[in-house]
Amino acid sequence: MRPKQTAYALLLFLAGIACGGYLFSKSEPRSFLAAGSCQDRCYKPNEIAGLVMSAAILRAPFLIPGVVLESDTCLAIRHPMAHIRIHYVLFPKHDTRSITTLTPADSPYVLGCFALVRELVFRDKLQAYRLYTNGPGYQEIAYLHFHLIAE
Repeated sequence: MRPKQTAYALLLFLAGIACGGYLFSKSEPRSFLAAGSCQDRCYKPNEIAGLVMSAAILRAPFLIPGVVLESDTCLAIRHPMAHIRIHYVLFPKHDTRSITTLTPADSPYVLGCFALVRELVFRDKLQAYRLYTNGPGYQEIAYLHFHLIAE
């Protein structure tokens, strides 16, 4: 490679590192990728989805499709593959993998999601609805989120 091309490649690489550092700086630390036999240290597909979702929610919520309500602490979207009439998914704007990893710092974000649930229930005049979250074994995305469903 020529010196000029090498300098551009190095500059692009460093810009990528800086952008990645910025995007994922507020995300919960995840395990490192490992080469070869990594056992429990490799990312699972739902952990990769959680990491990408974390970066999008924390750094670029305007890129997420189907947003119906948003506050400083929570984001509500229509479920992209809903099988019932009303299915919203609510994401706290603080990266947490599941209920078991909640800390006191997560409280305002979880309560913010409950406040958005209340708004959605009143806005859509829901009488019979269910609000739930899945544990790690049932999560398609390893990021704490809540489902609000109604027929």
